[in-house]
Order: sequence, then C-alpha cells, then structure tokens
Amino acid sequence: MEPDDYPIAAPRSAPAADPRDPRAPVAHDHGNGASGPRGAYGTERPDRPADTPGARRGETPAPGPPGTGTAGGAAAGTGTADGTAGEAADAGTTAGSPGALCVACRKGTVAPDGRCEHCGHAQPRERDHTESELAGTVAAVTDRGLRHHRNEDAFALCGTALPGGTPAVAAVVCDGVSSATRPDEASAAAAGAARESLSAALPSGTPVRQAMHDALVAAGTAVTTLSGVDGTGYRYGEPRPHQNAPACTIVSALRSGDTLTVGWIGDSRAYWVPDDRTTPARLTEDDSWAAQMVAGGLLSEREAYADPRAHAITGWLGADAYELAPHIATFTPDRPGVVVVCTDGLWNYAESAGEMALAVPADARSRPLHGARALVGYALDGGGHDNVTVAVLPFSGPPADATA
Repeated sequence: MEPDDYPIAAPRSAPAADPRDPRAPVAHDHGNGASGPRGAYGTERPDRPADTPGARRGETPAPGPPGTGTAGGAAAGTGTADGTAGEAADAGTTAGSPGALCVACRKGTVAPDGRCEHCGHAQPRERDHTESELAGTVAAVTDRGLRHHRNEDAFALCGTALPGGTPAVAAVVCDGVSSATRPDEASAAAAGAARESLSAALPSGTPVRQAMHDALVAAGTAVTTLSGVDGTGYRYGEPRPHQNAPACTIVSALRSGDTLTVGWIGDSRAYWVPDDRTTPARLTEDDSWAAQMVAGGLLSEREAYADPRAHAITGWLGADAYELAPHIATFTPDRPGVVVVCTDGLWNYAESAGEMALAVPADARSRPLHGARALVGYALDGGGHDNVTVAVLPFSGPPADATA
C-alpha cells in the first residue's frame, strides 16, 4: 500500500517527543496551554544522523517555468498571486484545460472530456503540478508524483505584515488522507482556510502563536464542513454521523521578524536547514502510530518506521477526527537558513534532519522556488510513490546587533 493508504489509527496514549529546537525555544505547547488526550510532550529526542549520507542525492535539472512541464512528465499549472495550489491564473490556457494544446502530441486540442481530439491522450489535471512564489520570500511546489492518479496535496502562501510593519510570511501545506473520501477537496479547503485566517488575524494584532492556532482551527472547521457538519458547532468526540469523512493533515510555518512559528496536526513536517548545515533539525513531531511507539519506548525509530502501520495517523482534520489539538512551536534561530515544509511524499525519501539537509540545494535561501523544485525532483528521483508538496521559507538570520 502507498503511505497515505494506511488506516487512520486511534489517538496516542503515550507522550510524544519534543520537536528539535535549532536554537533557543521560546515556547512549545498544543496551542491552548493544555495537554489534551494526546498527552504532554516528553523528553527531547535527538535526530538520528543520516544513515547513508549522499544517498539518492544528485542535482535534478530544474523544471522550466509553470506551463512547460517538469520531472516525471507532469505539466505545470500556475498558482494564484496568493499562492493557493490548484487555482489557475487563466483557466483557459492551463495545460489540460479544454481548448489547450495536447501535452502529448502537441497537435490536437483538448476536448471537454480532458482528452486530446487528435491522439486521445488524457491530459494532466490542473493540480498535477503547481508552483507559486511570493517575491522571493517563500515558494512552494506540489506534484502528483509517479504512482498516484491524482494530486491530493495542497498548499497556500501568505504574505502580510504585523501592526508595527514587521513582515509576516507563511506557508501552509496539507496532505489529503487517501483512505478517506474527497481527500483532494479536504486539503484544498484546509490550506485556503488557514491562509485566509492568517491573512486576517496577523494585521489586526492577534499574537502570532494565537493566529497560528486559530488558522489550524479554521482549517479543521473547513474540512469538517465538507461532510455536511456545521464545523463551528461540531463537538469532537461525539457520535460521528459521517463515516470515512474527508480528512487531511496540515503543517504551517510562519516567519515574523527573527522568529519562526510552526503549527501542525498530523504527519506533514517542517525542517530547519541552516546555510552552514551544522545543526539541521526537525521542528515537528508526527501524530502517527510510529511516533507513538517511539515516544512510548516500545520500539526503536528504525523498527517503528519499518512496520506496515508506521504511517497510520493519530491526528488529522475532519469530521471523524477524535479531537482538534493543534501543536504550536516557536523558534529563534541564530543564523541564516531555510524552513522546509513538506508532506511525507518528500520526507519518506529524506526522513532525518541530516538527510533533508543533504537534499536541500545550497542556494535555497536565495532561490526558494528553485529549492522547492529541486526537492520535488529529489522525491521523484527516489521513486515518487506519493504526492509530494514542498514549501521553502527563507530565514535571513537575526539582526546584526542581536549577534554582536
């Protein structure tokens, strides 16, 4: 089975390990100051080093601009100015849309049924490959991969400012749960809702951590509503009228000044990769069966992730979720680097922080879109077994007077 095809698991009873802090942790909790049924965070667990440094590494030729295609043969779509994956700037000219030129024979045009009128070739969907960048401050790429028939991932980018004028830039990445219904709709709804929530809350003066928490709650409400349930009045844990409801995971990273804030539910991840590669770290801890086993001391990390149940998630967004308990962490790195926000379509090929640091291009901070493209190519070169979505959020480092 593919990673996303594993069943949803029961919520964990053992405490989870504390995410790695690249420098000085400011605070870390579930976002509401309380420890829910998932348990409080436990002892910090160091990232294991890369088992095979350089494995599967290799420069993947960067794909051309959106619309020209990319590794794996998927045609590229175009992201909107606000970075929402899956929405084309001009649906009439997007690859695969009716009237567009066939990507296979380059002779016929695409019929309303999505096939070429000349050769009959089925065209790639708009969401098969989408890229977006906000003026070099953050970039993201999503790709269907080589094995799945559709892309069930989604991303959204947000650029705004705090009341004092400090820029705030965020990336949201969501991974639809394939064993649930309409996972592609779930991920798109969650990403869009989180972006809209951040865009409204941050300029109004809502504290950054609270804004992140509220964005994840808004994303959960949006996914729950897809099941016909009133997400605002729905109580998690009550009898669920919708079996196999739309579901997805979510992770978001936000840069505001010299602070990085990360929020997540599920097993999509965020990594810190400094320019000098000296102290890469994973910033999130999975809501998954494997993480639960490791945190409880029942299995080693290697044993847990080798088990067929490894990817069964214990936290997600959706009407059949046991609870909605966002994890929020804030970090203050002391040097330049990038935050890589991704679905398991990437981290399955670069699980440890050391492996991820090897995969990130050296110029990712100055060329985030190139960095995101290269990481997607890395996953496709590794096998592309799942949808893959990557956002690269550059961090220039603390002000000069802070390091003097």
